[in-house]
Amino acid sequence: MKATAPVDCQTAACATAVCLQSVYKVYNRKPAVQDLTLAIGRGEVFGLLGPNGAGKSTTIRMLTTLTRPSEGEVWVAGCHVVKQPLEVRRRIGVVLQQVSVDGDLTVWENMEFHGRLHHIPVGERRRRIDYWLDYVELAERRDDLAKILSGGMKRRLQIARALLHQPEILFLDEPTVGLDPQTRRRLWAIIRQLNQEGMTIVLTSHYMEEVEYLCQRVGIIDGGKLIVQGTVAELRHQLGEGLVVKQLGDRWEHQFFPDLAAANAYLTNFEDKTGLLVRHSNLEDVFVELTGHQLD
Repeated sequence: MKATAPVDCQTAACATAVCLQSVYKVYNRKPAVQDLTLAIGRGEVFGLLGPNGAGKSTTIRMLTTLTRPSEGEVWVAGCHVVKQPLEVRRRIGVVLQQVSVDGDLTVWENMEFHGRLHHIPVGERRRRIDYWLDYVELAERRDDLAKILSGGMKRRLQIARALLHQPEILFLDEPTVGLDPQTRRRLWAIIRQLNQEGMTIVLTSHYMEEVEYLCQRVGIIDGGKLIVQGTVAELRHQLGEGLVVKQLGDRWEHQFFPDLAAANAYLTNFEDKTGLLVRHSNLEDVFVELTGHQLD
């Protein structure tokens, strides 16, 4: 539940999927990530949360070898990201928020090109392409140009492509941003199924219901620092599972209580309960309380 705890990444590298120890990243003398220590277990779905500019993207870039840490140790899938970047890249799949499929290639050609980049033998490559296109329900669109696909289909193609070389860890950066609710839930089902099959998944998201549904644990970053980590239940318990919400003009004031009964007991002190509401706290309440930021 603590924001940071002592971690020996070199010792823990084989037991964990991701390990960061006292990591800093500095741009123009300004720290984007500060003293970040974090371990993510194998087979876990971990949500990395934070307001814009908190250091989430920089952390993901370091984990995926796109940015070198200024200081500290980073291990991914048992490999050191600075000393063994190629080995890390062979073991991870990455789906960025930006659509990165080639619109002038067909669905199948996008997969084929990625498979060749990873030097997957032709027979095995074709078998895997068929398998993953069927897995994300794009088999019938294999001959369509990627540019005519819907946003949700393009995202599913990105996921299929990221899985083609059989990575150990899948990094998802805002995987459902801009998608309609039905398509988002379709992607949730794919992510859950992948995890049930043993894949470690690290995701960033601004959709709190998405994080609560998918993630076993979450970490909240603010100002480049990891301020808290734990399960959603642990985070809610830390601040209080009952909440009294009071409307003050055009804003809302939140007050946490250990449980719903304590919140209701507090409410009985008011003769006029206009503008007062009692409910269970949720992850977004915790996020706003700890960071002082709304999720945008």
